[in-house]
Amino acid sequence: MLSRLPTVSGVVDAPYQRDLFGERWADVDGNGCDTRNDVLARDLSAVVFREGSGECKVLEGVLVDPYDGHTESFTSGEQTSPLVQIDHIVALAWAWRHGADRWSDAERLVFANDPANLVVTADEINSAKSDSGPAEWMPPAAASVCGYVIAWVSVVDAYDLGITGPDREAARSALTRC
Repeated sequence: MLSRLPTVSGVVDAPYQRDLFGERWADVDGNGCDTRNDVLARDLSAVVFREGSGECKVLEGVLVDPYDGHTESFTSGEQTSPLVQIDHIVALAWAWRHGADRWSDAERLVFANDPANLVVTADEINSAKSDSGPAEWMPPAAASVCGYVIAWVSVVDAYDLGITGPDREAARSALTRC
């Protein structure tokens, strides 16, 4: 899969703008729940939903972080919700620089809300990862590298994005150890 990804420079003329990826956490699958709560419900254990929300609004849960293996408690609230975040495995800004700048608004909205490209993680890890590809960032836990790189390459391939030489080499190197 990695070998068939086109090589690109990662430089585009139009600057990245988050709003071009549409409504944050839209209900693109039509189940009545926004994407953020769908992903929280999928990735957390011991989930508690708001009563009467139709199992849509996650109030509490426990995260075993996919990137470092640490356990984090999640409690919904203005001060606490930002501590556990939803990460785009292939970051929106990275995708923009590698082909998403040519997509329609509808395609960008689907990408931004695709559960295959989303995981729950701690805010520090999401901030450290930022909009990096594998050449610039890998999960802090060695045991998490394979899963991350496999998911990252799968998303890049599924959306026909290009890849830079350094990201290709970092992904290839990681995959040889899986």
